[in-house]
Amino acid sequence: MFLRRFSVTDFRSWPEAELELDPGVTVLVGSNGVGKTNLVEGIGYLASLGSHRVSSDVPLIRRGAEQAVLRGEVHHHGRKLGVELEINAGKQNRARVNRSPVSRPRDVLGILRSVLFAPEDLALVRGDPGERRRFLDDLLVARFPRYAGVRSDYDKVLRQRSALLKTAKPALRGARGRSRPERSAPPPQDDLPDDLTTLEVWDGHLARTGAALLAGRRELVVALAPYAQDAFARIAPTSDPIGLDYRSSVGAAGVAELPSSAEELEALLLHRLAEVRAQEIERGVCLVGPHRDELELALGDGPAKGYASHGESWAFALALRLASYRLLHADDVEPVLVLDDVFAELDSARRRALAELVSGAEQVLVTAAVGEDVPPELDGVRFAVGDRSVVREGTAPVGPAR
Repeated sequence: MFLRRFSVTDFRSWPEAELELDPGVTVLVGSNGVGKTNLVEGIGYLASLGSHRVSSDVPLIRRGAEQAVLRGEVHHHGRKLGVELEINAGKQNRARVNRSPVSRPRDVLGILRSVLFAPEDLALVRGDPGERRRFLDDLLVARFPRYAGVRSDYDKVLRQRSALLKTAKPALRGARGRSRPERSAPPPQDDLPDDLTTLEVWDGHLARTGAALLAGRRELVVALAPYAQDAFARIAPTSDPIGLDYRSSVGAAGVAELPSSAEELEALLLHRLAEVRAQEIERGVCLVGPHRDELELALGDGPAKGYASHGESWAFALALRLASYRLLHADDVEPVLVLDDVFAELDSARRRALAELVSGAEQVLVTAAVGEDVPPELDGVRFAVGDRSVVREGTAPVGPAR
């Protein structure tokens, strides 16, 4: 898979820009702040419908504009597809494939697949568990786009159930006051407010959608771990080996204890929800489900967070992205590999090791503030990125400001 053409309109700092790309290595060189990362962020968004830098779409639209537009021409196994995304301020985003509208933007998922490593990925090792959950879910959708719907359904159920729990405690106080039972006893079911009697219904929805997501994550961690371990060993050969495990809120000690079937996971979730019902009502939050789980990263015998040095944390984060690339490649999907300002943080040995690992990819896009930071093993077509211009070596400027 490779991206032949990519253009943006009113995306981030770019009024307009266009790239004519080839398979192999492409390097975007320019000073900090000229918009290199904005361009590769757009490529990542075209592939995943999300940004690796912000959680909402609003900052992606250039100031003063009402919408941003991303366009790409993707070649894969001899097939050519054009995909277009409109990011709208205050309105629903829209998408087209070969100029024909699709019913939902997520229908374009899978046309372009990419793996992007950026400085923000240090949070995969040093950040909170939400960063690692997002990493897993993004990769899950990249492998199997149907999980976009699973993820969306789970998030909707979680919001509804969480809203219900926030009202549960005061509602129960009122019910206890009417029925006057012992202070520590729950009110009779008949005395519960109507909205609380629906909690079991939402338990079922949460268990069903959560089990589907949890089953996907479990299989993903098992498949990803050996690739990550191999990549880390090659990038940081003098460091202790790494490990990946998955700790679920259903009570399993690790991925080895989790059932593989969604049916068994659904039963576990329902059982655990019943166990913590009183705590959830008391606290007003949902305590069980994939949103409470953790991808555990180990360095040697200890957790990577807190034990890994800065260089080891970088190497670990990079190993996770390289493992993602290799896993997709094993699925017969050759994703576009994007390395955003990576080499400036690596010593010469790790630069060479990384270059050797990625040099065989069908398409690699690299950004760098200093061209000399890019190892010679990744020599390829170069673009000079300046103030609202992208110039391919030996050609006239492409994509000037309007």
